[in-house]
Amino acid sequence: MKSLLPQLRSLVCAALMAPAMLWAQVPQPPEIAARNYLLVDVTAGQVLAAKDIDAPVEQASLTKLMTGYLVFDALRAKKITLEQKLPVSERAWKMPGSRMFIDPKMQVPVDDLLKGMIVQSGNDATMALAEGVGGTAENFVRLMNEQAKALGMKGTQYKNPEGLTEPGHTTTARDLATLATRLMQDFPQYMHYYSTKQYRYEGTPASNSNNRNTLLFRDPTVDGLKTGHTAAAGYCLVATAKRDFPNVGQRRLLSIVLGAASENARANESQKLLNWGYTAFDSVKLFDAGQAVATPQIWKGAQGTLKIGRDQAIVITVPSGSAGKLSTEIVRKDPLIAPFAKGQPVGTLKVKLGEEQVAELPLVALEDVGQAGMLGRAWDAIRLWIK
Repeated sequence: MKSLLPQLRSLVCAALMAPAMLWAQVPQPPEIAARNYLLVDVTAGQVLAAKDIDAPVEQASLTKLMTGYLVFDALRAKKITLEQKLPVSERAWKMPGSRMFIDPKMQVPVDDLLKGMIVQSGNDATMALAEGVGGTAENFVRLMNEQAKALGMKGTQYKNPEGLTEPGHTTTARDLATLATRLMQDFPQYMHYYSTKQYRYEGTPASNSNNRNTLLFRDPTVDGLKTGHTAAAGYCLVATAKRDFPNVGQRRLLSIVLGAASENARANESQKLLNWGYTAFDSVKLFDAGQAVATPQIWKGAQGTLKIGRDQAIVITVPSGSAGKLSTEIVRKDPLIAPFAKGQPVGTLKVKLGEEQVAELPLVALEDVGQAGMLGRAWDAIRLWIK
């Protein structure tokens, strides 16, 4: 799985960098009662619907997606462990807003702090994690901004780890999609935190146990990610779902709804957007993972042909009923001269819907091919000269 991540990242990032929609005749999304929204087909790496996705917005607790990213990264680097207990500072204890209800008398395991931050949206848990990973909250914020830059989040600036309103603490729907996608792809082993419906740390109020993402209770295909709310931001939700489809397998969509009027509205509008994405569009698997898209002739190699394709399935999403209009074209240099290493870029697959290009995907060598012997190389050199 690890080897697929760079290609998946580039696929989704390319879709998010696209300035407009992918087709001339795009199905019109339902009316969404929110200031900004975005719907991405993560499986195909395509944007399906968007509104004001580059406008700066207050982050609220969606900030905790980046805090989570850095904590997971620290876990991966073995700088901390899930079992490790972190102290609760006075600053963490006195954090306003949503809370896990921990205090300085406690030493709380990282695992519980993560649940407190993600399920309960606890600002106290978030501050304890930030201080535990970064040493100080201020240093952790510096790490947040460095990571945002590394991920290509050009419209985001962090001022704190929890998301309370602060001048300049803003992001965009596009950046949130980039962050959410990378979070799922880089740390799949920790995504169960975002689908946890209920959690309460021992000794804290039972009334505080429900995940604020009410879609987790309504739709069994929804498995994340995070809610946010402040007076300035309105009600926000980054939601993701995966549903099974014949001949495609699991198809994941990511919806971002920002600035809705209420907790119920953000859930309703997110559900509406996800359902529309699954019904208004069809996903088509053009090639299986590792399947040769083409087997072109090569020169001066230990064998005469090279299998080229992708390590993951090639899936394209198109408006419902239009799959029959898809066509493909391979663009590559010629002649292809050995040697080739498995995974080496070889060409590009262009996918068209009618006359309009809807995707452009890199193709790589699916196998190692060494050079031919001296005589073989000499003979192919003559043939190429004649050609």
